[in-house]
Amino acid sequence: MGTGVPGTARGVKTCTAPARMGRSAMRLAYTMTRGRGALDPLLHEVAGAAAARGLRLAGIVQVNSDRPGCARCDMDAVVLPDGPVIRISQALGAQARGCRLDAEGLETAVAAAEARLAQGVDLLIVNKFGKQEAAGRGFRPVIAAALEAGADVLVGVNEMNLPALETFTGGAAEALDPDPATLLDWIGSPPERTPALA
Repeated sequence: MGTGVPGTARGVKTCTAPARMGRSAMRLAYTMTRGRGALDPLLHEVAGAAAARGLRLAGIVQVNSDRPGCARCDMDAVVLPDGPVIRISQALGAQARGCRLDAEGLETAVAAAEARLAQGVDLLIVNKFGKQEAAGRGFRPVIAAALEAGADVLVGVNEMNLPALETFTGGAAEALDPDPATLLDWIGSPPERTPALA
């Protein structure tokens, strides 16, 4: 059984993390783009703008790069907020038709993102709720842990995996238009924090 999201309507345990001022205890949203390859640069831009606002980030964004002699690009996960960069695609050859995702590389990125949660996070960004997450693996436990910790979560998804995301969240995820202004308006500003005692 895959890890469930806390506080959903499907009987999963309730999230008890403190809410941000003026916000509900759980904020989870997703966005979808229509153009092929448009989601990755969108979330990369949004992550940069959120960091510039002072939000503490975790998760990954994806950077694609052309490879000479191959029609399909290499895929790298940039672990937020400042790396490392982890290759998550396999070089299967120009004629290959199978899945290019390197599951081991993805799990390395998952572990690196999960480790960031212990440092305190305002926003988790996951570039894609994909096949691994739909099957109960990948970033599912990280999403649940971030919500338990009181962080907001923003994920990208495509139409094929949207039903799995809705099942995972119990219908609690909010749909957002795929433009930077809308996403950044939802993200908002950093929460007020109590200064550390000297």
